[in-house]
Amino acid sequence: MRKTVARQGGVRRRALDLARVLLVHGDLAPRLALQTILEAGGYLVDAAASPAEALSKLDEGQYELVLTDSRLGAETAGRNILAYARVKDYHPATAMITGSHLSLRVPGDKHEVSIYAENLPLFLGKVAELIGMRASRRYPAALRQAV
Repeated sequence: MRKTVARQGGVRRRALDLARVLLVHGDLAPRLALQTILEAGGYLVDAAASPAEALSKLDEGQYELVLTDSRLGAETAGRNILAYARVKDYHPATAMITGSHLSLRVPGDKHEVSIYAENLPLFLGKVAELIGMRASRRYPAALRQAV
């Protein structure tokens, strides 16, 4: 998404294309904290508080990454949101936020990244890695190997 942004002196410039993240968390405090962390890391974040809101946002927009709480209402709601995201035409990267201490859990990865102040660079690095892996899947294998 590119948009033109006004600058001082009336000169107009193009804003950077930011990676869009859909953050789904049922609790307000963790949702706001994660949203703030991701936005400080340079991501454009849409937040959803419920599975219904998340599905609606997935239908309305395109995201490079979908992060959802594992304890979102019903036991399987978080996994269902990720499954729904994975069948979208644009194939976003997906990950789960787990536990009361907030950890990022990536499918297929044995390790979790705890989201504490000292781990924020690691957390943002993992988010960037997920988005990068998603972007590389969008190009043919021959192009990926050439780089």
